[in-house]
Amino acid sequence: MHVLVCGGAGYIGSHMCLELLAQGHRVTILDNLSTGHAEAALGTDLVRADIRSDDLVTELDRLKIDAVMHFSALSLVGVSMQAPSEYWQNNVFGTWRLLEAMREVGIRRFIFSSTAATYGNPQSAQIDESHPTQPINPYGHTKLAVEHMLKDYAAAYGMQSVSLRYFNAAGADPEGRIGEAHNPETHLIPNVLKSMAEGDAPQLKVFGNDYNTPDGTCVRDYIHVSDLASAHLGALEYLEQKPGAEVFNLGNGNGFSVLQVIQAAQQVVGREIPYQVQDRRAGDPPVLVADSSKAKEVLGWSPAWTDLEQIVASAWNWHKNPAFS
Repeated sequence: MHVLVCGGAGYIGSHMCLELLAQGHRVTILDNLSTGHAEAALGTDLVRADIRSDDLVTELDRLKIDAVMHFSALSLVGVSMQAPSEYWQNNVFGTWRLLEAMREVGIRRFIFSSTAATYGNPQSAQIDESHPTQPINPYGHTKLAVEHMLKDYAAAYGMQSVSLRYFNAAGADPEGRIGEAHNPETHLIPNVLKSMAEGDAPQLKVFGNDYNTPDGTCVRDYIHVSDLASAHLGALEYLEQKPGAEVFNLGNGNGFSVLQVIQAAQQVVGREIPYQVQDRRAGDPPVLVADSSKAKEVLGWSPAWTDLEQIVASAWNWHKNPAFS
């Protein structure tokens, strides 16, 4: 199968490409490289283009694509609050342009990189797909808008799609070929490890230690990026048989606190990581963990990386000797 991976030079997209290649698929990346890295496009054809391009139909027709995986989104929650126009223009209008191009050339299978941000403030410690979707920021709004668009396209045009709602993606390629290299970096694990790899350990900020959790710090669900990639393969197989638009959560199912992440990182790097406790941040729920039983039952998927220290170690292996940054 020939799969077009939009945003395939980014963090999750590049890991997806390696998994597709390992399974014998032909892979083409379409990426404008605004946040991605050409060096991450290992063993694939890279088309430098934007999903909003007027030439997109011509490119899709030329490439003869069987299915599309879409990772081309702006994804910084804070920035989305300051510049919502950019997020609606890229994430929603851009996806609409992509779907219209697919329709014109007859591509029907579409896998969408969605997010747990579609749920908003959690009403339960563990979230399944029946949880209300009430995003609290423009980033979450744009992702949910695309999910609604996909349902409409399935009903009207027969577009087959799967939306995968990620929780906290973490880790790196086990062979250290690619990893997480955002600029700016906003995620806890890479920020800790990057500072240690560069020989500088600034005071890490822990926002709140008085939550109703075992150690007082926030608990989150960290899922290894390779497990995300394997779930996309399951979704690709699912689309060969099932019409409509479906949604699945992707998470580890095990919550880890901020202090547990720091402790795991200390074990991996063999050094103490200093941190400073500060006041809580507004809007941070105490616990946010995925219920991914639907993906397990329907897609036959289960995360292979369930040990936090192993997840951190895979990221450390990358950050010690990054191929790009």
